[in-house]
Amino acid sequence: MASNFSVPTPLEYFAALVQEGQGETIALLEAAACIAHDAYPELDVQQFLDEMDRLQARLERRLPEGAEPLQRLNALNRFFYGELGFGANLNDYYAPDNSYLHQVLRTRRGIPISLAVLWLELAQGAGLKAHGVSFPGHFLVKVLLPGGQAVLDPITGHALSREALSERLEPFRQRLGAVQEEVPLGLYLQAASARDILARMLRNLKEIQRTRQDWRLLVAVQSRLVTLLPDAWEEWRDRGLAYAELGQPMQAVQDLETYLAHAQGAGDVLDVQRRIQALRGL
Repeated sequence: MASNFSVPTPLEYFAALVQEGQGETIALLEAAACIAHDAYPELDVQQFLDEMDRLQARLERRLPEGAEPLQRLNALNRFFYGELGFGANLNDYYAPDNSYLHQVLRTRRGIPISLAVLWLELAQGAGLKAHGVSFPGHFLVKVLLPGGQAVLDPITGHALSREALSERLEPFRQRLGAVQEEVPLGLYLQAASARDILARMLRNLKEIQRTRQDWRLLVAVQSRLVTLLPDAWEEWRDRGLAYAELGQPMQAVQDLETYLAHAQGAGDVLDVQRRIQALRGL
């Protein structure tokens, strides 16, 4: 009997991991790792996951029996930053590979959010109550400890004081022109959901590919964003614009019309309408 089984495309695989209704059951590590399929179609995600399992087993052997959370945190940071040598790719900070987890695992170099995803996987496996934090300008991690919470920079593992966090936040507040009531610091330190983390990773890649004018990979990134956040209509618009740059006017028009159908009151409606007319050759 012939089999009807077909191998899912990279986007179908990603969609199955992040489908609506999954909530925090999204397998963050796996979903984040498969983002690299667009640039590395031969990537074996299971091999990557197996390697992370081996690192988890190595870490567990370094944890003292009955270790308290703070002991576990210190052991994790010695392992991750000391023994394994993870850190920022300061020589090529905006390279796409810094967002591809299998490459970060191979080179031990990345950006805050990619390092954080790897660190969080090991932290949670070590029994720590750890979360990502979508802090403006620099992704952070936090760990809930018996005496409170520790907020850390995933580049170094160093804990950040309230004063240091407020200092990092100041440029963001100035850009917003927040001269009236300031948002309490604690609101910037809320735990990010898996969906939020994936969206931030993809939007980082979006800016990188747009700057590089790699329209094929930009369309791929936008397709993942549309899949992850189907009601984020600006992502449909941006995929349409990327399709236009790629020389695929029919797909561009479809996405731009989808945007217009949901963009009531948006300031760029006339511009998008003109772009659609140009793409149709009117």
